[in-house]
Amino acid sequence: MGMNALAQHLVAAPSSEDWLDVLADGLSEYGWLSVDARGFLGERLLATLCEEIRDLDRNDELRAARIGRGQDKTRDRSVRRDKIAWLQGETGAQAELCNAFEAIRTGLNQRLFLGLKRFEAHYATYHPGDFYRKHVDSFRGRASRVVSVVLYLNQHWQETDGGVLQVFNRDSDQEICGRVAPELGRMAVFMSEEIPHEVLPANRTRYSVACWFRQDEIPLPLSL
Repeated sequence: MGMNALAQHLVAAPSSEDWLDVLADGLSEYGWLSVDARGFLGERLLATLCEEIRDLDRNDELRAARIGRGQDKTRDRSVRRDKIAWLQGETGAQAELCNAFEAIRTGLNQRLFLGLKRFEAHYATYHPGDFYRKHVDSFRGRASRVVSVVLYLNQHWQETDGGVLQVFNRDSDQEICGRVAPELGRMAVFMSEEIPHEVLPANRTRYSVACWFRQDEIPLPLSL
């Protein structure tokens, strides 16, 4: 099956163990995959997360995201225009989602021996016209972010709404190997150092959670 077909038609497996096998197999063979996570996370949790990020957006509690590392982080609207809020596990929905991410962390370690020690995650909002230019989530050799996950929280998303995640071949970053519509419950998972990707301009407000599984042990101070 071609990667485009896999990205569009892969669905949640009937059990969490089978579902984690699907993640591991996709990462091992392709370096990325897109799955329907509704069966793994549950419709109730997804609905609550949708409501929570909308409230954060309405209350202006999201902040402009930055690019770079550590003290070199800077805001550059020519590259990235989303707004974010870090997840601290402070609400029931956040705690439940963090438990799911922990299950993914341990499951990938058991299957792929990645040495993932922790994760970090934030909400992200793209308003109409917002985008994120092509990039990778971690530079090679840094041994920090290893696996990236994006969970989408958008009901009734249409093709004309834009905001598609465009994924490029890890061996040729000019070759598009898949596109993922940010539909509710859809999850994109990829190797952070290997897979270039970009968010095309959104035509309506677009919500998601981004999560990174890391090999370093000391949590960094969460900053925008």
